[in-house]
Amino acid sequence: MTSRTGKPIIITDYEPVWPQRFARERIEILRVCGAGAFVRIEHLGSTAVPGLAAKAIIDIMPGLRSLDDAAPLIAPLASIGYEYVPEYERPSESDEGMPLRRYFRKDVNGERAFHMHMVEAFSEIWVTQLIFRDFLRISPEDAAEYARVKRRVAGEYNLTVTPRSNSNLGYTDKKSDCINTIMAKARAHFAR
Repeated sequence: MTSRTGKPIIITDYEPVWPQRFARERIEILRVCGAGAFVRIEHLGSTAVPGLAAKAIIDIMPGLRSLDDAAPLIAPLASIGYEYVPEYERPSESDEGMPLRRYFRKDVNGERAFHMHMVEAFSEIWVTQLIFRDFLRISPEDAAEYARVKRRVAGEYNLTVTPRSNSNLGYTDKKSDCINTIMAKARAHFAR
């Protein structure tokens, strides 16, 4: 199992190549899994928001008809470098887990390059992720605030990182207040 534990979190300025990286990877995923494997495949997370600073890791969200459809895709995805990480589906000491997601990761040249979050299309997770992304795309003020918080939290995390620390423990949690504030605005905006 590959891991990035103990490495600093680096937030970089937006790179215009991120959407192209997603598009190329989407084509590869469809090539090995088949065009009918997913309802849609979405680019999400900060790399999907033009102008937003981010960790240079592309987040991909394939929408499944059912979570049961994920199991047959594990081997084809492994053939292009994806590692299935089932332990994140179960509760741990640090969080409740995400049982409604199938998580995969892929490294390129020894560095994390892609996170894949398979969920049921049009589920609550699917909708929430897309609302957050779409709102940040139309609200530069909130995107700038989110970038500011991410940079601050990454800096704090990097002061405490050790070779045995969990790579995101603390970083993700410390962004939650900002994320919740933005989500409330996003939900209100899209409910109009």
